[in-house]
Amino acid sequence: MRKIILVFFIVLFSMLSSECMQAQEKTVITSDVILKETLYNANKVKVSNFSLKQFDALFFEFFDKKANPNLVLTKEEFYKYTIQIAIFSDRLAALYPDQKEIAALNKKKWFAETYEDYLLSKATQKK
Repeated sequence: MRKIILVFFIVLFSMLSSECMQAQEKTVITSDVILKETLYNANKVKVSNFSLKQFDALFFEFFDKKANPNLVLTKEEFYKYTIQIAIFSDRLAALYPDQKEIAALNKKKWFAETYEDYLLSKATQKK
């Protein structure tokens, strides 16, 4: 009887532990993710030293280019802007510790931007 109970608990434990492993979120590494990480590493130091004036210039340059219906950014150009804006969120978090949560959300938002969504927005601009 003890062996049956022991086997039952072992089977139950293995089922529960395998269920927990399957429930974990799997990260899919795409070429976009690799490009974003590469741009992040290449621009982190430079953008971390931006003044607010330099950041504003970058931010408005991006939105001007994004709004121009006659201009389509390449994937690398698009991600270079979005990742640099995301990096500046780290600087804001360091300068204003009480705004860390907002800066983290902004960084996450800018990292989540996709080139495909940008191209779709460009297609609707031309209509």
